[in-house]
Amino acid sequence: MAPSVTHMSGTVTGDVEVRFTESGLAVCRFRLTQTPTQWDAAAQQWHDGTPIPYVCTAWRDLARNATESLTDGVSVLVTGRITELRDNTVHLSVNDLGISLRQRIAYTETSLPSPAATAPLSPTTSAAPPPATQPARMAASGQTAGQTGSPPAWWEQRRATGQHHHAARTPADAVSPNAGP
Repeated sequence: MAPSVTHMSGTVTGDVEVRFTESGLAVCRFRLTQTPTQWDAAAQQWHDGTPIPYVCTAWRDLARNATESLTDGVSVLVTGRITELRDNTVHLSVNDLGISLRQRIAYTETSLPSPAATAPLSPTTSAAPPPATQPARMAASGQTAGQTGSPPAWWEQRRATGQHHHAARTPADAVSPNAGP
């Protein structure tokens, strides 16, 4: 019988650790805490339940991507197999994971605006914009904000001040908090 797959959401607690096997496969490990909510009928309100600790393990490209993407305090959605229950901790082999958008905006390599999008077209400039530089190549080349292929200045400013959630929206795409769920 194959192990059953489980889906859960939780918050990353601590740093993601990555290691490589002797054959060069990446494996990462991170801790996650899920805090279920319970309805208290007498008080007519929700209360946090007992937190459930997880130790998650991911392999190969998922391990590399998780190591680069996850930080302490990020809410994630995880799909995986329970491999062990030990010391009141659930050990999970992760098949897939994603960042929860409930409390923050997540930018991907392709969703950041290209610097070419804001550059004025001159009569000698062709209609095709230059290819965007991937963030991994940017970091390797030591590029900083304002250079070709780097994120826009507002992006670097928000990252430097630690404003990674709702405040990271620009005025043009900000949504009223009363606009919906």
